[in-house]
Amino acid sequence: MIARLLAAALMLLGLAAPAAQAMESSVVASPRAQASLISDSDSFTPGQPLRVALRLRMAEGWYTYWRNPGDAGAAAELDFALPDGATAGPIVWPTPARHATGPVMSYGYAGEVVLPATITLSPTLAADPLVVQVHASWLVCERICVPEDGDFTLTLPAGTASPAPEAKLFAAADAATPHPAPWPAAISPEGVLSLRMPGLDASQLREAWFAPFAWGQVEHSAPQALSVTADGLTLALRPAAEFRHAAGLRGIVVLTDQTGRTTALELTARPGPSIAPAAALPLWQLVAFAVAAGMILNLMPCVFPVLAMKALGLAALAGHRRRAALAQAGAYAAGVVVTFLALAGMLVGLRAAGAVVGWGFQFQSPVFVAATAWLLFAIGLNMSGLYAIGGGSVAGLGAGATRRGGAAGSFFTGLLAVLVATPCTAPFMGAAIAGALAAPLAVTVLGFLALGIGFALPYLAFAIIPGVARLLPRPGAWMGVVRQALAFPMYAAAVWLLWVVSIQAGSGGVLYTAAGAVLIGFALWAVGLAQGRAGLWRRVAAATAAAAGLAAIGLLSILGTAPPAAAGSATTAGAADEPFTPARLAALRAEGRPVFVNMTAAWCVTCIVNEQVALGQPAIRAAFAARDITYLKGDWTRRDPAITGYLRAMGRDGVPLYVLYPPRGGAPVVLPQILTEGRVLDELARAGL
Repeated sequence: MIARLLAAALMLLGLAAPAAQAMESSVVASPRAQASLISDSDSFTPGQPLRVALRLRMAEGWYTYWRNPGDAGAAAELDFALPDGATAGPIVWPTPARHATGPVMSYGYAGEVVLPATITLSPTLAADPLVVQVHASWLVCERICVPEDGDFTLTLPAGTASPAPEAKLFAAADAATPHPAPWPAAISPEGVLSLRMPGLDASQLREAWFAPFAWGQVEHSAPQALSVTADGLTLALRPAAEFRHAAGLRGIVVLTDQTGRTTALELTARPGPSIAPAAALPLWQLVAFAVAAGMILNLMPCVFPVLAMKALGLAALAGHRRRAALAQAGAYAAGVVVTFLALAGMLVGLRAAGAVVGWGFQFQSPVFVAATAWLLFAIGLNMSGLYAIGGGSVAGLGAGATRRGGAAGSFFTGLLAVLVATPCTAPFMGAAIAGALAAPLAVTVLGFLALGIGFALPYLAFAIIPGVARLLPRPGAWMGVVRQALAFPMYAAAVWLLWVVSIQAGSGGVLYTAAGAVLIGFALWAVGLAQGRAGLWRRVAAATAAAAGLAAIGLLSILGTAPPAAAGSATTAGAADEPFTPARLAALRAEGRPVFVNMTAAWCVTCIVNEQVALGQPAIRAAFAARDITYLKGDWTRRDPAITGYLRAMGRDGVPLYVLYPPRGGAPVVLPQILTEGRVLDELARAGL
């Protein structure tokens, strides 16, 4: 099927393989390889191109390298000495094979290979005969690698070219050379290569792999997950240190059908929009993971501030009829689900526009963090009694909420709970979100819908299951005291977000955020004074509150233009940590050293808790030092495309992510998102460290 598609496309493009003739120089031989220089003609004509090639015949078990040798090796080189009027072009490289030696992946040739180059001859070339001199160097490897070289000379008379006995060598080299891909290709910021091939039959394709022309652009030994549709295919590559999305990607893709026949295509992938690697979870498992993750997310520390509002809401249910309780629980669940779906829509839309974003992306903006801190501060002031909304109850947030049974307030509580929960990642959640975002739009919506349902289930249970609400204490005067006490988690959350702003935008960001909090407090104090009053006093207080609120919004616009904080964030907990870069990870892996990668962010409460209870403990630090484990930490507090690309390559869309790379190139191990000291030590032992 692939061959038929390619043949039809090549016919339309008018591509044809050139004719081939040959002539051979003397042979340079070693126990490892025999080398000679051959020509496609036994004579030359001025003004007509002349093809020559280095012919290498390797001994059994030995091989040499392609233009990009991969993780190890060196490509052959040809240094021409030609008369005036003759110019040599680059080597035209046949399709290589992949050679895996432990964790090292290289590209090259075993047996025999012919490496052609074209010599351009001027019409005024006066040489007769034409003497072609080449100094060639190449590397051959088996268990050891040996560099070899040789000097070669071909002497060709002027005249009409005629076929030579070894013309089949050029024909074989031409047949093995990748054809230009007749279909468009694109590369995403995460390293997902897409090739549009209308009419591709997925059942006929057994394997596909990509190799770049330039070294250091992808991790050659990393798996390349293949996804096939009727419109083409995608390969999930893992970007390396030299990967530059804006520059595109050039290389070859090699396709193998079910019969074992291979087709190699040379392509230039243009920069394309963000694409997540294909989902690996079955639909039922994705939905199950999403529901479970949503339920567990209620226990994550970032949701604690909103638990105050949820606790008061649950207590209020005890004093309502069953219908009213169901209405409030339904409104809360609706707020949760709508917010999850809105976040999903924003993620999908931003990715389609080419942005590199993941779960919790909004907290990478200091403007959003500051606005959330102000909102939590404002809710805390409401709970402390500074001002009232719809009667002063948090459950009554929203105009006239109490007169409508608190439905608007419950909806708002669900919305806020999801927003402040996004810095956390629960067990099962990383796989569920990555799978949902990688799937078609309908599955993405279903996945986030399942997350929302799971998140709302515990609250719904109190209203739906008969008798559960009766276990709660009856509403009374105690609720006012509790409401005021629970304002302090709101203030604590606002202080935590102020710390996050300090990491994102430095001391200037802290100043703007703190000043905005003062303005918000002043505006709400004015609102509180105006409540219950009429006439001029009310109008003056309302105008004062509006002016203070507008001033706070002005500070947000200034904060949005504030420069990022200097390097060296508060997430770096120890002198033994090194900042994560793809280049540093690749270098450590090439040396065969063990590496522990921690992807974190200042706004990720789960990350901070894991560092306090596990990674920051002396026993873990001592274990890393004793085993010579390099600890790389990636800070995703502000947007970082390199870290986002690494997360996607590991099948994740948010932090935390913990990956242990065993020594000597062992397969990476992804640790759970909730860590304990014992679990980390167990994983080290399991990896043989």
